[in-house]
Amino acid sequence: MDRSAQNRGTAEVREAHRFDTERLHRWMEQHVEGYAGPLRVEQFKGGQSNPTYKLVTEARCYVLRRKPPGKLLPGAHAVEREYRVISALHAQGFPVARAYALCEDEGVIGTAFYVMEMVEGRIFWDPAFGEVPRADRPAYFDAMNRTIAALHLIDPDAAGLGDYGKPGNYFARQIGRWSKQYLGDVEAGRVPAMDRLVEWLPDNIPPDEPRARIIHGDFRCDNMIFHPTEPRVLAVLDWELSTLGHPLADFSYHLMMYRMPDALGEADLAALNIPSEADYVAAYCARTGRDGIADLDFYMAFNLFRLAGIVHGIKGRIARGTAASAHAAEMAKRLEPLADLAWEQARKAGAR
Repeated sequence: MDRSAQNRGTAEVREAHRFDTERLHRWMEQHVEGYAGPLRVEQFKGGQSNPTYKLVTEARCYVLRRKPPGKLLPGAHAVEREYRVISALHAQGFPVARAYALCEDEGVIGTAFYVMEMVEGRIFWDPAFGEVPRADRPAYFDAMNRTIAALHLIDPDAAGLGDYGKPGNYFARQIGRWSKQYLGDVEAGRVPAMDRLVEWLPDNIPPDEPRARIIHGDFRCDNMIFHPTEPRVLAVLDWELSTLGHPLADFSYHLMMYRMPDALGEADLAALNIPSEADYVAAYCARTGRDGIADLDFYMAFNLFRLAGIVHGIKGRIARGTAASAHAAEMAKRLEPLADLAWEQARKAGAR
């Protein structure tokens, strides 16, 4: 079964993620403008970290994102931050879902959550956009490129997000954070390539940017809702990893689709009518006023390390019984290949 079939649509709420629907209904009557029951709750199949639900009423549908139940690592599953950033970006005209209300009272459904609008459109799980006619694919890639460039051009202070993260030293802080999380998650075990990266990355950080920007942290095609018929992004989803940081960290994470074997890394881009990595980079640079991207191999190594760290966390949640997705075990199998690929990129950047 492909990722699209695994993650598309909803299913019955999984046993570990059920809650009192009547209590949620009463809370929404008080806090969500225009809400009226009766309420039916379904769970989206996708989502590895924060369980996500479709709330169905006669008039409209909503989406609920919550922290998972059980023991959580410090700072993880920060739905409060997600709510804050999408509220601020919506006010700036950036394509995100409208946020309705945040609930930090764990007595309602057991953990903190927020409710936002349900944006109708298409999500593409295949980075080659196989569902799109060949002639139209460049326009979809351009829409993604335009959207991430627009995010990085937003002034955090103007958006009310000037304190959304620490300024400067983004890579040092992120490498430290993910290294600590990797080393501290003893239930998930150790990986040789990750151990080498924990040592190499801090000593090889490129010069910092003069100004931090709002970064998404997980910008990829399946975290975007596209217009039902047009090559246009209606909403960027899943802001759990967002912060203030280095925009090239964010863009190079997105660019990993060109390097990953299960994405475009082994694809015939010309045959698929997909822009080359070089052309995609040039388009982003033109939109953001850059003259190319130096140290791209370091950025790739860092992002693959970070992605492996995320998967390592999923493996740990499996061990603790708190994994949010029915397909978490399959995701966890990617840990060692991702770590090895990260080390391969580090070697391209000069690691020995």
